Amino acid sequence: MPSGNSRRMCSSTFISSRLFKMPKAAAGKVAPKHKFIIDYSKPASDGVFDGADFEKFLHDRIKVEGKAGQLGDAVKITRDGQNKITVTSNIPFSKRYLKYLTKKFLKKNQLRDWIRVVASSKDNYQLKFYNINAGDDEEEE
Repeated sequence: MPSGNSRRMCSSTFISSRLFKMPKAAAGKVAPKHKFIIDYSKPASDGVFDGADFEKFLHDRIKVEGKAGQLGDAVKITRDGQNKITVTSNIPFSKRYLKYLTKKFLKKNQLRDWIRVVASSKDNYQLKFYNINAGDDEEEE
């Protein structure tokens, strides 16, 4: 049965907490940069995907501190050539959020049934067409 004094500490806990002090975290520490690349070269080469439209969509929809479209210096979106978009963030930013927005753009442009978003590496996404040739063999017989 516990006694009435629930604030009592074990003697070893009391001694160790008095002997060792934990260093405090640095207050001015800069958050690490996150850099994600979305490669849309295959759909763009077929002419079904517009990179400029996608860049504008991301700029308008990415939320920073709960507000969409107000990226400031926290998030930068750049288009590299005709087939890649790079999203660089100074704040915590989820790769999954980028995939969500990409899928939302595809659905809005009625491309979701034809194009999928695939993670090609730790910080890269690639837009690929679904492989629809595999199911055609059964229909021909």
